[in-house]
Amino acid sequence: MSNDIKPEIGHKLIRYGILLFLLGLITGFAIPLMENSRMGLSSHLEGVQNGMLLMLFGIIWTRLNLPKQALRAGYFLALFGTYINWLTTFLAGMWGAGGELMPIAGVGFMGTTWQEILIKFGLFSLSIAMVLVCGIILFGLRGEAYRLE
Repeated sequence: MSNDIKPEIGHKLIRYGILLFLLGLITGFAIPLMENSRMGLSSHLEGVQNGMLLMLFGIIWTRLNLPKQALRAGYFLALFGTYINWLTTFLAGMWGAGGELMPIAGVGFMGTTWQEILIKFGLFSLSIAMVLVCGIILFGLRGEAYRLE
């Protein structure tokens, strides 16, 4: 099976990583406008760090020994997990919510019931997505070491 989609997916991961990095930087400007500025700082850091993570994934993507379906699944899980991580903390900062699951950044802050449910769903689903994508990547790095030709 040809894996000629690996360079294309790798390029997309790098591009979306740069975009998320930029969103993280812009989020830094919005921190003073947020209901919970500490959560806003968390969102800023999540955007910047997850943007770099996507870029790193993009760089190593061509080294993965996986079928196309696994490459695509890993790609979508990586995008979902990293962007939802930024978005969930951003919304929690804007709403002044998230104290239940993020007690350090959200100490003393509690949103409405629907806001807290949305944040919980985001945090749990992104956690599962990131564990899965890391497992997929680790499995894809099995076998012989990558060689430059």
